[in-house]
Amino acid sequence: MTTMTARTSSPADRPQLSLRERKKIKTREAIRTATYALVEEQGYDATTIEQIADRAEVSPSTVFRYFPTKEDIVLTDEYDPVLLQELRARPADEPWAESLRHVMRKAVAAGMQDDPEVARLRARLGAEVPAVRSRMLESMSATGRLLREAIADRTGLAPDSLEVRVQAMSLVGGLMEVSMYWAENGYQGDLSELMDRALDVMEHGLPTENR
Repeated sequence: MTTMTARTSSPADRPQLSLRERKKIKTREAIRTATYALVEEQGYDATTIEQIADRAEVSPSTVFRYFPTKEDIVLTDEYDPVLLQELRARPADEPWAESLRHVMRKAVAAGMQDDPEVARLRARLGAEVPAVRSRMLESMSATGRLLREAIADRTGLAPDSLEVRVQAMSLVGGLMEVSMYWAENGYQGDLSELMDRALDVMEHGLPTENR
């Protein structure tokens, strides 16, 4: 069995952190790595917080201090600020659709760069486990609210306008459906290409032929 590890960027790629912050990152990585291993060994429902804490060599209260629920351990919103920054940094004269494609590709790449096996596990759990899927929807809603601000900055529309809200949730919903489709179809196909197909639907409507 492949060992899955909650990897992060190399030390050279991130700002110098205090000892306290480095310990927090190490603890989060240990909890996630323990969770991934246990879920692969015995399934999601059979994995308990107590087992995770024991495998990570921390207390259950420490697990809950970093992750309010078990679902939060296997999901992540750590890339949201980076992606929003990417969207805001696109050239003002760049076509909106092109900017979106750039950022959505970044979202896919961010989810895959640390460990493809972890990305596959998260996608599978989102597709198969109702509790994970429900928490994923909550997380996507929060991401959508952040995205509304970036879209409003770019377009000049009000962040609470119907048009901006629909655009934001179409994007995050599309990203979630791409992940689910990928898992349900045995991880076949390149995720970036699948994301492009989803963006084609948002931009041009349904294709004339089934794929």
